[in-house]
Amino acid sequence: MRCDLHVHSIASGMFTAPGLNRICRESYTDPAEVYERMKRMSMSIVTLTDHDSIDGAEALRRHPDFFLSEEVTVRMPSGTEMHMGVYGITERDHAEIQRRRNDFIALLMYLTERKLFFSANHIFSGLTGHREAEDFHWFASYVPAFETRNGQMRAEANESAARLASREGKIAIAGSDSHTIAGVGQTYTEVPGARTVDEFFAGLRTGRGRIHGVHGSCGKLTADVFSIVRSLFWDKPWTLAMSPFAVLVPAFTVRHWLNEIRFCRKWTAALEHGDRRKRMLWDLDSNFEANWAS
Repeated sequence: MRCDLHVHSIASGMFTAPGLNRICRESYTDPAEVYERMKRMSMSIVTLTDHDSIDGAEALRRHPDFFLSEEVTVRMPSGTEMHMGVYGITERDHAEIQRRRNDFIALLMYLTERKLFFSANHIFSGLTGHREAEDFHWFASYVPAFETRNGQMRAEANESAARLASREGKIAIAGSDSHTIAGVGQTYTEVPGARTVDEFFAGLRTGRGRIHGVHGSCGKLTADVFSIVRSLFWDKPWTLAMSPFAVLVPAFTVRHWLNEIRFCRKWTAALEHGDRRKRMLWDLDSNFEANWAS
């Protein structure tokens, strides 16, 4: 059984970058189009992991091989942010996850109580901003799965994530992280012998998961950004006035790619040669007691 565990649709909302956050979406892909593409790519089961949203699922609920998930923007105890994939949820779970997502410890307690499967996504990427060393201690201590192959990330970043997952005894998962239709289903997780969604995640928990598919590249990222820009022009024709600026897309993606290289090399070196002590809840006594009481 195969599943692309990280894919976006138009429900992922607007770009967070200043200026673009008012006019341009993270993705313009229709959920029904995602589903059809997944099936053409031989995915056995289908999900969407839109940013802090399950709105895209409405059109797919009628499919028996679809299950509800989301990619949650989580605030860590250090004040940084990370992206967490949470799978097989209900509408009530979504509401509670969104209520708690600005408090990693409170969210962790809920996910654990509900026995939900969750992952730390693209942990060697700077997409969510800066990172603190203690963030990785939290991941190692309490997050059961690491995304070790992301279809938009450099091979080196994915390999660093795979080594970290192996060292910490984490479940490895994979997904395309595609914001356009072209990459959907090209990177995925497989559990041989699974026949249902429950069996799929049971197989992951027992170490039977396998990762497959492509890594990212600067060229691939550039093509995806051009695709999103074309969709923006189609969605809002008045933005065609800005079309001359599209020539700057390669410069933007190259700069982003170089930042990703620096981020990955910095934290790979720090984690493979530095302090590996795990972070425990009782290391933050006041937060732990407050959240436990709530």
